[in-house]
Amino acid sequence: MSLVEVKDLYKIYNPGENEVRALDGINLTVEKGEFLAIVGQSGSGKSTFMNMIGLLDIPTSGTYLLDGIDVSSMSDDELSEIRNKEIGFIFQGFNLIPSLNAVENVELPLVYRGMKKEERHKLALEALERVGLSHRLDHLPKQMSGGQQQRVAIARAVAARPPVILADEPTGNLDSHSSVEVMKILHELHKEGRTIILITHDNDIANEAERVIRIQDGQIISDVSKK
Repeated sequence: MSLVEVKDLYKIYNPGENEVRALDGINLTVEKGEFLAIVGQSGSGKSTFMNMIGLLDIPTSGTYLLDGIDVSSMSDDELSEIRNKEIGFIFQGFNLIPSLNAVENVELPLVYRGMKKEERHKLALEALERVGLSHRLDHLPKQMSGGQQQRVAIARAVAARPPVILADEPTGNLDSHSSVEVMKILHELHKEGRTIILITHDNDIANEAERVIRIQDGQIISDVSKK
């Protein structure tokens, strides 16, 4: 059974005469353990597609099966619950809480899962150690570099060990050295069996994935696997 299965997915804004087809009949299957990149320029539909895959938005029409479950017509509460268990998010802008230190930022999604304090603290420490930040546990985001903030964001995404990691332009705000570090961590996660879905406009970053899908005008125009 595929991990992600999308059939005839449409997202249409302003239906009618001036409608915009952000997604125009997307079909895609992603198997467990894949490392794929979704590439497209600004306005191509890749961000809208990421929001669909990440259960942050719902399609106008079409079907989306996540691990065999049809999520295309679920309520916000149902989507939120599945999203919190199945998907770890890494964003270009880090999305850290400024008033929380590294450990507290990583623990936050685990709080929403109702996890006990001791367990979530243990998972947060393990996640920060694996991204090389065990010496920065008490630091606030403003006390860290962009690369370090992104590694905190990765620790937050992986702490609960979700099967899918959705990385939206994860190197977009980073220098070349930090970008290399972030991609190295994503490769390590992939080797451990995580499914990595990387959204990017950068062809060099996309080429690090095993499979590259290109989107243009809301449609998939190419799907190339390197295996």
